[in-house]
Amino acid sequence: MPDSQPPGLPTIRTIAMPADTNPAGDIFGGWLMSQMDLAAGSVAALTARGRSATIAVEGMKFHRPVKVGDEVSLYAEIVHIGRTSMRIHVEAWRRQRESEITQQVTEATFTFVALDETGAARPVLSSTE
Repeated sequence: MPDSQPPGLPTIRTIAMPADTNPAGDIFGGWLMSQMDLAAGSVAALTARGRSATIAVEGMKFHRPVKVGDEVSLYAEIVHIGRTSMRIHVEAWRRQRESEITQQVTEATFTFVALDETGAARPVLSSTE
């Protein structure tokens, strides 16, 4: 699998820290998944112009481990907009601090639903936009 980063700027960029490791010294998959959810949530909020919530995660694949000190870049892209939901594909990429080389580490598709002020599903795009 060739490593070719997605076009454009990452939605989120962060550094993997020692507190985020498992007993083997690698970064917890759950930490990485939470960063991916944050990136997808940012895109969902902008798209829905308001509150949204994660309702599903599909196809989570861990390609490589992330190490302490790695810069992690998360790229999020809308793949489908339904009446009340959005599917957002997220890729996570790592770069060692002292290297220019990047490698894809994880990917998944997150489904979000747009919410109104009471927490009920609402249309993603309103007729006033």
